[in-house]
Amino acid sequence: MKTALCMALSGAATAAVAQSPTATTVAPIVEVRSASSQPVATGSAETFTGSVSISSPFQALPPGKAGGATVTFAPGARTAWHTHPLGQTLIVTAGLGLVQQQGHPAQVIRPGDVVTIPANVRHWHGAGADSSMTHVAIAEKENGVSVTWEVKVSDQDYQTALDSTGLATQAGERLKAALRSQASSEVLSARQQAIPLIAAFVAISDMPRLNTALNRGLDAGLTVGEAKEILVQLYAYAGFPRSLNAIGELLKVVEARKQRGIQDAPGREPSRAIATGHELVVAGRANQTEISGGPVQGPVFDFVPVINQFLQTHLFGDIFERDNLDWQSRELATVGALAATPGAEAQLRSHMRASLRVGLSASQLRQLAQALADGVGPEAADRAREALTLALAAASKG
Repeated sequence: MKTALCMALSGAATAAVAQSPTATTVAPIVEVRSASSQPVATGSAETFTGSVSISSPFQALPPGKAGGATVTFAPGARTAWHTHPLGQTLIVTAGLGLVQQQGHPAQVIRPGDVVTIPANVRHWHGAGADSSMTHVAIAEKENGVSVTWEVKVSDQDYQTALDSTGLATQAGERLKAALRSQASSEVLSARQQAIPLIAAFVAISDMPRLNTALNRGLDAGLTVGEAKEILVQLYAYAGFPRSLNAIGELLKVVEARKQRGIQDAPGREPSRAIATGHELVVAGRANQTEISGGPVQGPVFDFVPVINQFLQTHLFGDIFERDNLDWQSRELATVGALAATPGAEAQLRSHMRASLRVGLSASQLRQLAQALADGVGPEAADRAREALTLALAAASKG
């Protein structure tokens, strides 16, 4: 089968067998297949752009011809151009997305919208740039075929669709701001320099030096909310006990500063609600893939798949979806904590590469290593420098 979606729309053979009457069936019965028992497949790179998951495939019992599936698109993901011999119906259940017929303007689709696509009309559909989107896709078969896939939607066509519908504004401004920051700054700000030191002292449970680093970070412009985000994130790298102890230390620091008449900026809450359930998994997987430079896989994750589920939902989902701390700051914290942790060199190398992907420059990461040398110790700095050397060598090879 070319794709999991094609399989679902073309018959979902296993589901059809499960639902078809057999010789021993006395009368038709109503069957309920729970969501937890249904497979979740990944959309093929041949027919989708971006991260797409396909779940709950179904096929009507004869003489019915309709089949389909629930399809979830990560931000920026979309189908290729395609047609359906007998048309298609989409029911949007979550998120914000786009649908476009060839030769017509793109249209925004929202939860509750029903999209009716006529037979043999060339079209595509997918998520917006900033939001995942989920819909139920339903189509009938003609001579056993329900979909014909064509070429992928180009980045230019997708961007044009975003621009014409207004969905590009938020994503475009964010990207432009990130590029401006990357282009104009080869130097870590005082605020940025404070972050890896805070993280390193959390990792080694050095409360006196953490107290000092937190004060310096707040003096340098770190908001209380940003400091909280850093310490919460570090549960994934330093463990819950150290994270909780560090949060307690931050509370002491903030209260002591108030007693001295210092009113630190509280910071802001996330600008959007964090997804839950399957939507959270999709968002977390997309974040993990973007930061890691590709799907995360390997023998460890094959051996214990649930660990990657936790990474995708808790870390890259629940935490990295919170936009009140930017990804560069989150990677500075992660690198600081891992550099201070003996035995975490493999993870440190991975996150040094991730730091480059989110826009930190080699010059800034060298400054990070020097800050660790000056503030934490030579061992942490040496680990950071070695990881950076390897990351730059890997980047030069593409």
